[in-house]
Amino acid sequence: MSTPHLPSPGTSRDELVRWLDEYLNLSRYPDPSDNGLQIEGKSEITRVAVSVDTSLRTIEDAIDAGADLLIAHHGLFWGKPLMLRGPHKRRVQAALDGGLSIYAAHIPLDAHPEVGNNAVLAQALSLEHTRPFGEWAGHKIGLSGELPIPMTLQDLADRLQKLTGEICLVHGGGPGEVRRVGLVSGSGSDALVEATRAGLDTFITGEPKHANFYDSFENQLNAVYIGHYESETFGVRALAAKIEDTFGLPWQFIHAPTGL
Repeated sequence: MSTPHLPSPGTSRDELVRWLDEYLNLSRYPDPSDNGLQIEGKSEITRVAVSVDTSLRTIEDAIDAGADLLIAHHGLFWGKPLMLRGPHKRRVQAALDGGLSIYAAHIPLDAHPEVGNNAVLAQALSLEHTRPFGEWAGHKIGLSGELPIPMTLQDLADRLQKLTGEICLVHGGGPGEVRRVGLVSGSGSDALVEATRAGLDTFITGEPKHANFYDSFENQLNAVYIGHYESETFGVRALAAKIEDTFGLPWQFIHAPTGL
């Protein structure tokens, strides 16, 4: 008596990649990142890992977790050829040896209206009347909106600290009571002047830039820096949850904070 063929519990890698490409609208943005499937591993995906960065550590942790696909906000390739030697070679080799596919989603994951870093953070802050904000290469990749009720700048910083687990850097150039907030995840401090022109009182981004230091104070705008890494943990986790809902695939977040 022959053994009945049992259906695979996984999902075709190529099917999942096609879905990701379309769902994230990769072709919309002139991104320096080589978004999409960067390394082709196993043809069947049974478990997904997600991370902010792609390092040897995150690759090895994803493989140890039993993942067949690692989705990272910051992938391995950024629009220019890189020699396969040294640390870069070891990262690629580890992925190939482990049969791990690697998929990158950079600007499309910052800007996505449902699972984007800014969309998820805006939801976590209960922002109302949200609208596109944060000019980048002809696109608005962030969001602005209003807090349901005004709060002190310190209370907002405390709330952000609870969301990220990291102490925020606060530049109190604006009012002590805040309500109109702008968000651009990652390295978004170039949008400080845009935030002022939009009539916002507080701007939240990942990391500061020295060149923009005085912009918040001279424009009477509060700036809250929550960390580049921490500001970009929201999107990959939300995307993984969406994949689980759509394909039934379990997932794991590979936490490798940089402190930056």
